[in-house]
Amino acid sequence: MTEEEEQAAERLEAARRLFAGPVDFMLSAPGLQHLPSADVPEVAFAGRSNVGKSSLLNALANRSGLARTSNTPGRTQELNFFAVGAPPVLRLVDMPGYGFAEAPKDVVRRWRFLVNDYLRGRVTLKRALVLVDARHGLKEVDREVMTLLDRAAVSYRLVLTKADKVKATELAAVQAATAAEARTHAAAHPDILATSSAKGGGIAELRAAVLEAVEP
Repeated sequence: MTEEEEQAAERLEAARRLFAGPVDFMLSAPGLQHLPSADVPEVAFAGRSNVGKSSLLNALANRSGLARTSNTPGRTQELNFFAVGAPPVLRLVDMPGYGFAEAPKDVVRRWRFLVNDYLRGRVTLKRALVLVDARHGLKEVDREVMTLLDRAAVSYRLVLTKADKVKATELAAVQAATAAEARTHAAAHPDILATSSAKGGGIAELRAAVLEAVEP
């Protein structure tokens, strides 16, 4: 085993141990004035409505009811914070889904301003994970968020969800196309993770990626 492989294995084990410990819901923030104190590094989850954010967060924490799931797009209307570790080592932030949402336009507008302000001004935000449905690949609304993150100089990584819903050859093609596009964005991580909340695929690697993002 090479030194690089040993380090990767150690990070996987460290991430497994971390997420096997306490992972607790902290609070929902409808506005910036409700954010928790900026004293713990944070990793934010962004994605289109119904991309599977809540399911992925539950799989990441190995807890079925940590984040609420719904078949109704746009259910997450606030920034939801989850503390990982005791004392907390990091926080996960579940952001409102973008794109289609069954909500009044003024509500959607408030969500957008909240997310934009958080992404641009949160000093403890170490990385954003932009979730992309593996069945559809990048959409224009995803590209808009990627451009926003580029301009805000927020490091982000693209994560394919629902990888079990497509054939292996199709998944490989979507992963390659997504990686090629990521390389054209200044703040994007070059490696694309493929995950399945239902089957557990890629979850261990995602835990390691979260831990890596907050390490000094």
